[in-house]
Amino acid sequence: MKLKVLHILTLAAFFAAPSIQAQRTIPEVEALLKKMTIEEKIGQLNLVTPGGGIATGSVVSSNVEEKIKAGQVGGLFGISGPEKIKTAQDFAVKKTRLGIPLFFGSDIIHGYKTTFPIPLGLSSSWDMELMKRTAQIAALEATADGINWNFSPMVDISRDPRWGRISEGAGEDPYLGSQIAKAMVTGYQGEDLMAKNTMLATVKHFALYGAAEAGRDYNSVDMSRLKMYNEYLPPYKAAIDAGVGSVMSSFNDIDGIPASGNKWLLTDLLRDDWKFNGFVVSDYTSVNEMIAHGLGDLQAVSALSLKAGLDMDMVGEGFLTTLKKSLEEGKVTEEEITTACRRILEAKFNLGLFDDPYKYIDKKRPAKDILKDENRALAREAAKKSFVLLKNEPKNLPLQKNATIALIGDLANSKDNMLGTWSPTGDPQLSVSILQGFKNVAPNAIISHAKGANITDDPALAKKINVFGERVTIDKRSAEVMLAEAVALAKEADVVVAVVGEATEFTGESSSRTDISIPQSQKKLIRALAATGKPLVLVLMSGRPLVLEEELALPASILQVWFPGVEAGNAIADVVFGDYNPSGKLTATWPRNVGQIPIYHSIKNTGRPQPTAEFEKFKSNYLDAPNTPLLPFGYGLSYTEFEYSNLKVTTAQINQNEPLTVTVSVKNTGDFDGEEVVQLYLKDVVRSITQPVKQLKGFKKVMLKKGETKQVTLTLTPEDLKFYNSNLEFVAEPGDFEIYVGTNSEATSTAKFSLN
Repeated sequence: MKLKVLHILTLAAFFAAPSIQAQRTIPEVEALLKKMTIEEKIGQLNLVTPGGGIATGSVVSSNVEEKIKAGQVGGLFGISGPEKIKTAQDFAVKKTRLGIPLFFGSDIIHGYKTTFPIPLGLSSSWDMELMKRTAQIAALEATADGINWNFSPMVDISRDPRWGRISEGAGEDPYLGSQIAKAMVTGYQGEDLMAKNTMLATVKHFALYGAAEAGRDYNSVDMSRLKMYNEYLPPYKAAIDAGVGSVMSSFNDIDGIPASGNKWLLTDLLRDDWKFNGFVVSDYTSVNEMIAHGLGDLQAVSALSLKAGLDMDMVGEGFLTTLKKSLEEGKVTEEEITTACRRILEAKFNLGLFDDPYKYIDKKRPAKDILKDENRALAREAAKKSFVLLKNEPKNLPLQKNATIALIGDLANSKDNMLGTWSPTGDPQLSVSILQGFKNVAPNAIISHAKGANITDDPALAKKINVFGERVTIDKRSAEVMLAEAVALAKEADVVVAVVGEATEFTGESSSRTDISIPQSQKKLIRALAATGKPLVLVLMSGRPLVLEEELALPASILQVWFPGVEAGNAIADVVFGDYNPSGKLTATWPRNVGQIPIYHSIKNTGRPQPTAEFEKFKSNYLDAPNTPLLPFGYGLSYTEFEYSNLKVTTAQINQNEPLTVTVSVKNTGDFDGEEVVQLYLKDVVRSITQPVKQLKGFKKVMLKKGETKQVTLTLTPEDLKFYNSNLEFVAEPGDFEIYVGTNSEATSTAKFSLN
């Protein structure tokens, strides 16, 4: 091993805890910095992707091999596998003057080869330990393939389901989003970054990306600091507090300055206020894109970004090609370049790459750690816990395992659409189709399948959806022929199960939609199946909340399954046939129509609120629709029913910095064992600023056997009562509070207390 840096003797002392953000100076890094030329320092700030791999030539970034050997690359993404990564690491370690090892990054958004449900689906489990476990398995598999840096978790709050990337996050709520951010960071990074099965996590997209205007990707964001601090920033802060090693800047502007060049965001807030000591990487070419924002040429925006606090430039190579010139012209300082380089080197030190650049390269690990049975078992568990039962009237579910079933829909026998968006490391052909899952779980059922309709009949839309492979096929048969075949099967069946909704790439990056209803081709199919009079179950696949008023009005049961991942078919069959009682709850409000957007549970009252469902003139309302959502945040049914009673608080008055204990009795009054997510919402009756009608401040998932009653205890901490006031001070103001506990955000069980 040709390492021309000081050997590290006391690594363990630095890695006793998951956080890598304690203030310290690393002598080995400082010694290395003194040896480096300005060109070598700038080289560490360059992140590139060879696309097709170094051995077969560049696809995206050019001359990658030569740049690595010249010391002009700090990290790579887009390659995997021990052999390819060893080849690249050899170039860095053995062919450069100082032998500085590379990072190897990847977008591992919801699993590596073992693909879990999309993040919006996973969040619907409300199970933090489960989410942590999925991140641990993702880290185990990715590190087995040589990857040591993950561009996840994505924690952007989104209240606009038109935005395609709502599928990648945890929905609309800052409290729930913060709990998920902590769980994911802890899962990826573990308690020891030196371990070979943990990896560096990246919280993204910093910041406010989920509030893009009109739900259009990459669009402008404009909001008050109060809204930022109270509603959009908390999940990023939670990831920082959990010790996340890196932060990715977002594409959007904030206060008129793009995030990648925003000093207030990257330095004043992130480093000075939040004390983050990791490194910041740009999103893909976001530095270069500041030119289109109108902030100058490549040299100008690169200098602006460095001075703002950006440390690493993804793909655009503006830092590589312009920073030395900017230094010579006095537009940046050597100390600014050195500071950014120091942060990169410290992160590599924290991963143990200087001690052993090849620690993640083990040819035996892929076969041992990737897609093993227990990983797939966890994927199946995660999927079924993510499903949300939207309706079960009449009670068509669960199905009998010896029924005659007409399984209808293009998505019912599709492997290509099971993994969901942002699963580039997964293999769709390894996924379990719904048809196969039904056969696996209910071998005695008589199952027939018909396509019934295309996912969409629009060739132009299909072309846009099929950018990353064929997700939508338009059948050569006519719509009438396909529909007739499906109806004929339905008439001969005991029950009809129609798998409908979106194809994988209807959501994700650059996949915004103005029409978020089920495509018309499938709507016609659903109407025809309902008209047969046979019991109807809709298995709904999507990466966002949908407009579903027509379908909810039908005499049908509806199970929302998102995009469930590699074990999709088995997990769906587990729930449909009653081997698992659905327990998922929505983490984003479902609108009645697009005109209600944005709609979310923690809205504020206006000066003219409409207190009832009845229309009142000169109140805040619509002429053509109610204010209420189609389905509220936190909503989700079960095959059983739950009854809440005896809501109590430990005391009617508490002092500042004193926790409050809340108890409630929950009884399973139905005929199935089941899990319930008990949700606690808080209302501050009087504040110095306007406030949400209620805010999620606690939840607990409990298992109840049929007939069983449990007393559930929830705790409100002093932090839960605080908010950012008009001076951006994080305070709790004395006064009266109301608590709401129940099965969703429309909970009606109430209790009161006062803060002294």
